Amino acid sequence: MRALTFHGTQDVRVDTHPDPEIVNARDAIIQVTSTAICGSDLHLYDGVIPAVMKGDILGHEFMGRVVEVGPHSTLKKGQRVVVPFTISCGACFFCGQQQFSACDNSNPVDKRDMSEQLYGTPMSGMFGYSHLTGGYPGGQADLVRVPYSDVGPIVIEDDSLDDDKVLFLSDILPTGWMAAENAEITNGDTVAVWGAGPVGLFAAQSALLMGAHKVIVIDHYPNRLRLAKGLGCDVINFRESNVREALMEMTGGIGPDAVIDAVGMEAHGFSFDNMLDIAKQKVGMGADRASALKHAILAVRKGGRVSIPGVYGGMTDKFPLGALMEKGLSIKSGQTHTQKYMEKLLGMITDGKIDTTFLISHTLPLEQAADGYRNFKTKQDDFTKVILKPGMAA
Repeated sequence: MRALTFHGTQDVRVDTHPDPEIVNARDAIIQVTSTAICGSDLHLYDGVIPAVMKGDILGHEFMGRVVEVGPHSTLKKGQRVVVPFTISCGACFFCGQQQFSACDNSNPVDKRDMSEQLYGTPMSGMFGYSHLTGGYPGGQADLVRVPYSDVGPIVIEDDSLDDDKVLFLSDILPTGWMAAENAEITNGDTVAVWGAGPVGLFAAQSALLMGAHKVIVIDHYPNRLRLAKGLGCDVINFRESNVREALMEMTGGIGPDAVIDAVGMEAHGFSFDNMLDIAKQKVGMGADRASALKHAILAVRKGGRVSIPGVYGGMTDKFPLGALMEKGLSIKSGQTHTQKYMEKLLGMITDGKIDTTFLISHTLPLEQAADGYRNFKTKQDDFTKVILKPGMAA
């Protein structure tokens, strides 16, 4: 089969790999029909996530047709499924709490020590996202082995729902929804979202559906801000305005009720602390660029809520801990419990309450995945979301 393979920092190539096989009784093999490049894939591409090895197959947003099943899989050959990016056993304590991204069993024993040393407890398994999360081959490929296939994939029975409408159930739509849920939005709230990328836009869309009175999206890319306006959001271009002053003016001097950091560890901006963090990343010191999160904490109102769907992987300097404590803020974060939200969000897509297709800017053959990565990184205003299609003609 053909699959996108990591060869080093900003070096990915489509190579030939052996076809995956059934390993465990709960496995299934999926023939991929659509897969997407995620903003968090760029963290791998840029070399800021540890334990990504040459030869690893990338990609964690994918869907396709079932072509083979193990004896204990609940899937059937021929079914069309969307696969969540987290791999979850469904039986451990955390899965029992619907905290699927904290699964205790999906990260293999020989891999779990790496993340346990970094974070105190091992991470769950994820597709195509380093050996910290199990080293599982990802979905930017012709075929994928899906462990615990009786827990993860959701069957798409309605053939009128094409891939573009449901693919993002694999990650970014549930991630945006959980980000808004973690912000504990109530009717009449003002919510500020840092980042008009895919997760930020879905978080903004979700916040409006949850009853927010006003959603303000902060970014510097004109086209992405235009997409936010199209959802009904107000916008701030951080290169043209002082964000904190603008937010105070827009909220009567109080500040937003809730803030969402949908940027994560590679924030843009020319503040001194962010430029210092960029330099540290370049020389391998591993400091997360948490500029967006710091600004969000300083901007939110006293007693407000901070939601962090943006990916962070290490440490950060100059964290405003005093502001967090003195303002009485609450924070919720974490990888998305994708399986918890998929059925509900599929119903909202079917009912026409959620549109996902507005985000898609480019559809490419899998063979052009390297071009897709490069452009998604360097032309972010134009390449808002890239879909890859195995077998598609150039």
